[in-house]
Amino acid sequence: MTRLEALGGQTSKVTAPRRNLRRVFEPYVFILPTVIILITLLIYPLFYTLQASLSNFDTFTFSPATFAGFRHYERVLQDNNFWSSVRVTAAYLLAALPLQLALGVSIAFLISVQWPGSKIVRALFIIPMVVTPVVAGSMWKMLLDPLWGYVNYLLTLIGGKPVLWLADTNLALISVVIIDTWRWTPFIILIILAGIVSLDPEPVEAAKVDGANWLQRFVYVILPMLRPVILSAFLVRWLGAIKMFDIIYTATGGGPGNATEVINMYIYDTAFRSLSFERASAMSVLMVLAAFAFTFLFIRFSHWVER
Repeated sequence: MTRLEALGGQTSKVTAPRRNLRRVFEPYVFILPTVIILITLLIYPLFYTLQASLSNFDTFTFSPATFAGFRHYERVLQDNNFWSSVRVTAAYLLAALPLQLALGVSIAFLISVQWPGSKIVRALFIIPMVVTPVVAGSMWKMLLDPLWGYVNYLLTLIGGKPVLWLADTNLALISVVIIDTWRWTPFIILIILAGIVSLDPEPVEAAKVDGANWLQRFVYVILPMLRPVILSAFLVRWLGAIKMFDIIYTATGGGPGNATEVINMYIYDTAFRSLSFERASAMSVLMVLAAFAFTFLFIRFSHWVER
């Protein structure tokens, strides 16, 4: 063996561990920017909120000061207004989510069939989804105005009387559900429509050959095949609905009284109007824990359904 060959062998032995280290650490280098963004925008605010909920907040330095333990959590759990906002949020979720899911699945099935003008109808359904929540809330506030609103104007044309849609404690939350359904049903339609398009057509055609009408094909063939897609759409919509704030802020401001004051609205009022950042942070932590627990249980339920 010549000296050059010996040096070449030593060089290959030295570079081999370097190649192995490069293979190990190279994937982490690519995901490092994403990790930094997550830590900056998600993890750090969560820990800061947790720290604020366990401390006495100094409004002059705008930072947690002395440690207070779980005292703020006790105050929150004894707050009647907090539980009122929880009930309003639960009522909103129980009314809006099933309604949006039922409308989304039904409309997606109807427009999945090719007929003259079906593409135009699909494009029109996307419009509410691209409207920002603040604009949607302001627009519907004008439409539902008791004096100048177009909805009450149509009611008077057919012999009805003007309705206080956003000023009546019995109708305000229903109005918010209608606004939210108008805006977010197209999102579910798109998800379900994509699921219908990707279905295997053979079971549907077999049911059609066996004499099943369109309703029977939809109930007994298409819906069972769409079950994972429907559960995924419900989960995504749940994660968005639990953060409900902007439409209520622009349309009702949480009123009349506290008829539409969902938990996020109450947290906002507690923090920026009452300047009680400790209690607002405690409520935020409790809401995150509740949302995480429900999401975990729903994912387990989804896996059980799929099995």
